Amino acid sequence: QVQLVESGGGLVQAGGSLRLSCAASGSIFSVDYMGWYRQAPGKQRELVARITSGGSTNYADSVKGRFTISRDNAKNTLYLQMDSLKPEDTAVYYCRHIMSDSWGQGTQVTVSS
Repeated sequence: QVQLVESGGGLVQAGGSLRLSCAASGSIFSVDYMGWYRQAPGKQRELVARITSGGSTNYADSVKGRFTISRDNAKNTLYLQMDSLKPEDTAVYYCRHIMSDSWGQGTQVTVSS
């Protein structure tokens, strides 16, 4: 059973940066397809970024050039580096193990204007 634990959220001013982490257990992390998603109040959960086992990535248009997804297979950890944050990035951010459709508990990111 895959378990995911996110950390790194918080309150930041517009233009600032945060790095989210997702610690994974219960799977062979190095071969897993992983993703970050977010859900803002009153909105549906949406894809932010995904990364394959080989390191190929794709991003939502709204975060391209500002966010970077990466992974450290030795540490079984997924990251999301978020730069040039905007108030519209405010949401709960979730880590997802795509093959098993397992989700973490989420971490709140709030960007003030």
